[in-house]
Amino acid sequence: MTALRPERESGAPYEGTAESGPPYGQQPYGGTGARHEAQEWSGYEHPGDGSGGHTAAQPYGQAQQPPYDATAVLPSYDDPAPGSSYGPPPPRDGSRPMASPVDDETVALRAADVGAARRAAERDEGTASAPAPGGRAARRKAARRHGRHGNGPQAAEKAAETASEAPRSRMEARRAARAQKPSGAVLVSRLVGELFITSGVVMLLFVTYQLWWSNVRAHQEAGSAAKHLQQDWANGRREPGEFAPGQGFAILHIPKLDVVAPIAEGTSKTNVLDKGMVGHYGEGTLKTAMPDAKTGNFGLAGHRNTHGEPFRYINRLKPGDPIVVETQDKYFVYKMTSILPMTSPSNTSVLDAIPAGSGFTAPGRYITLTTCTPEFTSTYRMIVWGKMVEERPRSKGKPDALIS
Repeated sequence: MTALRPERESGAPYEGTAESGPPYGQQPYGGTGARHEAQEWSGYEHPGDGSGGHTAAQPYGQAQQPPYDATAVLPSYDDPAPGSSYGPPPPRDGSRPMASPVDDETVALRAADVGAARRAAERDEGTASAPAPGGRAARRKAARRHGRHGNGPQAAEKAAETASEAPRSRMEARRAARAQKPSGAVLVSRLVGELFITSGVVMLLFVTYQLWWSNVRAHQEAGSAAKHLQQDWANGRREPGEFAPGQGFAILHIPKLDVVAPIAEGTSKTNVLDKGMVGHYGEGTLKTAMPDAKTGNFGLAGHRNTHGEPFRYINRLKPGDPIVVETQDKYFVYKMTSILPMTSPSNTSVLDAIPAGSGFTAPGRYITLTTCTPEFTSTYRMIVWGKMVEERPRSKGKPDALIS
């Protein structure tokens, strides 16, 4: 599309065509169409009359040129002067200017409307993503992340927030790094917390071992020892009257407490008591009588807590409750007579032939059970005494205390 040419005031058409005359911009105004070879287009236009600066009645060179006004504002290409049917003035080099279309609505507004309609459609479909703040670089980064991971608008928003929160300068980056680095107090507190946690885990494991696993192992070992004893007795294997430390030689039954535990020689914690067995005081100054002795005190020791805990509930025994000792040849049945709830660990008189504090006043065949008290401590000792009421050979079967 070419720009419109201004007509002469006389209404006569411009002389010369593309075939016979010079091109537009080199044709002088005025006269009857005579050519002025030496004259050129001055390039001046009057912005208000639309006549190109010269009229037909005024030949070129005689027109009254208005004085140059430095403050005059030429019309812009996008805003032609009122009354003018064309936009920008012709260039001085003689070429034709490019005309801009005149419209009520510009192309930019239309593009914005199209973009707004597209975004509205995307929002309706749930596919629109929020623009990433923080500049062009941040938006490009968010778009790449959005396209790579395909997580939808949430990924773009997260990338935009990350980009907007990133330090904008080296100094800000250093400050952010220092702010994120934990202080000495924080490191110390973390170390102390880790130590407490580790200590707690170790204590928990230890308590679990003591209260649960030690009992499991002790019951297994004690049950195995009692089974071997019974098998040996059934096979007729004879044992001498003297037993080595740690050697099992009898089985203790407390029917009321559902206790069945092997009795071994000695009170070694490692070799006897921690294996879930009951130990016989048979060494040194604390040596006590055996069950088959005519008179004496048969002293036994056992754990109240952990490692099988065979004496845990002996405080529940009442006078008359049976306590049975099974050996290779006989059953020895005792009846519980008295209890000493608490005494010093150094009070060895409770193991005498006539135990102090038991209520016995004459020699007899007695049994003494000793254990720690209170529970889960070894501060004091608890003592339970009993008196033999029956000696029954194995050939006559089990006593009534083990049958009922």
